[in-house]
Amino acid sequence: MSVKVSKDPRADSVAVIGSGVAGLITAYTLLRDGFTDVQILTRDAYVGGVWARDRIYPGLYLNNIHGEYRLSQLEMPPPIAGGNRLSGDDMNKYFETFASKFLQGKIQFNLQVQNIRRHPSGQGWSLEVTDLQSGVKETRQYARLVVCTGGASTPRMPDELSPNAAAAAGFKGPVFHSVDFVSRVKELLLTVPPEKPGSETAPASVVVVGGGKSAQDVCAYLANEGRKVTLVCHDLDPFTAAKKPLPDFIRRSRFLSLLSPHIHLRTSLERFLHTTWLGKKFVHFMWQGISDSAFQAMDIPKESPLRNTVSMFWHIRVNDEGIPRPDGFHALALQGKIDVLTPSHAAGFSKDGTSILLDDGRAIRASALILATGYRSSWSPLFDSQCMEELGLTPHPAEQQTKHQWNYTTLSPSPPLHPEAKKWSSSLFRGLVPAKNIARRDFAVNGATVSPNNGYTLEVASHWISSYFLGDDMRIPETPEEAFAETERVAAWLKRRYPEIPTALNSSHTGNVAFWTWPQNADDLLGDMGLRVMRSGGNALTWPFKIIELEEIKHLKEERDAKRAAKLAS
Repeated sequence: MSVKVSKDPRADSVAVIGSGVAGLITAYTLLRDGFTDVQILTRDAYVGGVWARDRIYPGLYLNNIHGEYRLSQLEMPPPIAGGNRLSGDDMNKYFETFASKFLQGKIQFNLQVQNIRRHPSGQGWSLEVTDLQSGVKETRQYARLVVCTGGASTPRMPDELSPNAAAAAGFKGPVFHSVDFVSRVKELLLTVPPEKPGSETAPASVVVVGGGKSAQDVCAYLANEGRKVTLVCHDLDPFTAAKKPLPDFIRRSRFLSLLSPHIHLRTSLERFLHTTWLGKKFVHFMWQGISDSAFQAMDIPKESPLRNTVSMFWHIRVNDEGIPRPDGFHALALQGKIDVLTPSHAAGFSKDGTSILLDDGRAIRASALILATGYRSSWSPLFDSQCMEELGLTPHPAEQQTKHQWNYTTLSPSPPLHPEAKKWSSSLFRGLVPAKNIARRDFAVNGATVSPNNGYTLEVASHWISSYFLGDDMRIPETPEEAFAETERVAAWLKRRYPEIPTALNSSHTGNVAFWTWPQNADDLLGDMGLRVMRSGGNALTWPFKIIELEEIKHLKEERDAKRAAKLAS
């Protein structure tokens, strides 16, 4: 059966894969733009992605405060627990409300999508869909496809620490990835008894491997439940923290984004900060000050292993702890309720099956092992390798010599280039469309750009995707060759900006990186659509400190409609 493709794209069928925030806002924007046949397909039982009700747990807090992580069409109620920190419950209720209000009847749950491939006719897409409850399988066809599965759903576990390795060593405790923490936590608490004050025998520890936010959240939860916990990692995420909340004109403005260089420097202030000796001194002074003030706010001693963090400037692993909490990870570690072993590396299980071995020869007697060791690409289960290659979703060999240069003073000297970053590059244009497919306008990705303000970033990207599907005039490459040349330039930039991060290895998560510079990235997308950039306003002195509000992008549909109408009238 052929795929129906109409002259008016709005009449064509669109499948949106994934029901996290990227999938929800993409489907919503397409529907508002007049696409009549839009379906969200998700393997999950509930909306929300990482914030779905079966993936959150008590004590889970975001890096965002109230007002930051939302969508323009729906206000977010005050946090359930009071204050201004957003919890997992807050996010879950918000996205369930959004789906209920705007996407009734558009979401199909418990569907496993596999073997996505271009339809034999050359137009549209074929998908194999399995109902996870009934087991019924079917093949579906869609004219257009948006993959919104993100980068935090398919766990990566080192072979030497896997459940199979545990079984081979006779390790009796639970072994699982942090993505399964919610579904396994009751079992874990029943299996691992709490510490007994005054006991002469130290209990075995729940060992958590990893230094990121998930690892820290899991450690804090278990420590607050009275379990003995040991964290093992090479290094920890850096973080921001303060005794008092940062003012909005610092936290929610462009100020911090200006302290990070972008692939192009739009303003004279950015050029001063990143291309002059004095600007470099100021930028690095500010980042060092932010890091030092966070340690001071947490009362972390200079000799503490908690200071073994990666660079806040050179990395995208940065957490916002806000005002220190007595039941938070750092406070619990300082109280001795969490043992932190860093820099350390977990190398495997002991031969007697009772301990986790470290690469320095030490052994930690363990009652359970939780692996917060990151994620693999969520695209691999969706596509076969041939389709991934044909579509251009797989990493390709990196250019060993590049003509692209950025003589930014703030990027010198730089850390060494990661070995995998030397080998591979991604060819996703803007982190949204594979360069090979740029001219066909029937496939896109949302949610593959790293940003600390996902609500704003994903919403702008959803409008870009809708304009792209509608065939609007856009300032984008017209041919795969032109698109590939641009993605090579961006790949060279990412290697220069984040040399220690092999971004191409999980393009479903790091197809593009716009961490501190997320406002500049949003401006690039708005510019592609021919829309106004730098929307927060302000004069020559105040614009860096103007608060970025979701209201600025609430009427992007109307702006795009007006631009389209003006073209037809001319």
